[in-house]
Amino acid sequence: MSVNFFREDYKEPPLNNALFGLCDDQNGTKAYTKLNESHTWIATVKNSKRIPVVFTSIDKCVINDNEYPGRGRCDGMLTFSDSIYFVELKDMRSGWLSDAKQQLVSTIKFFIEAHGLHRYKHKKAFACNRRHRHFQEIDNEENLSFFRTYGVRIDVQAEILVV
Repeated sequence: MSVNFFREDYKEPPLNNALFGLCDDQNGTKAYTKLNESHTWIATVKNSKRIPVVFTSIDKCVINDNEYPGRGRCDGMLTFSDSIYFVELKDMRSGWLSDAKQQLVSTIKFFIEAHGLHRYKHKKAFACNRRHRHFQEIDNEENLSFFRTYGVRIDVQAEILVV
């Protein structure tokens, strides 16, 4: 069974706001965007060029909890122009990064199997944590290996720049 990441009912309407947030209430519901109440945001999306950006909820939407047991999935993806950003949202003090990376990798594999990444020029994966907002450096070798394996750059930070 192939996963369709582009069903219209999975997508939120495009946003061209200069600033908005990504939220996950961590209560079994899907992730979503929010324009106000920045204290509730897990990740901040900065879109200074005001490019229309579409957020698609993946966990509990594109892929439901009962589908593909044992395979993780990230919370959502942002798509715009020729770019795709996979996003995992966490609200944990410790032990979160390896889980976030695993969920991103699994989702990227699902996406490649279903659609491929060839049409995107910019491909990134973001591991975001409300409790660790600032950039965390990933070992250069690990970063390069991730890119060579999946064709996607990975960042660990709660600030997502639309470029």
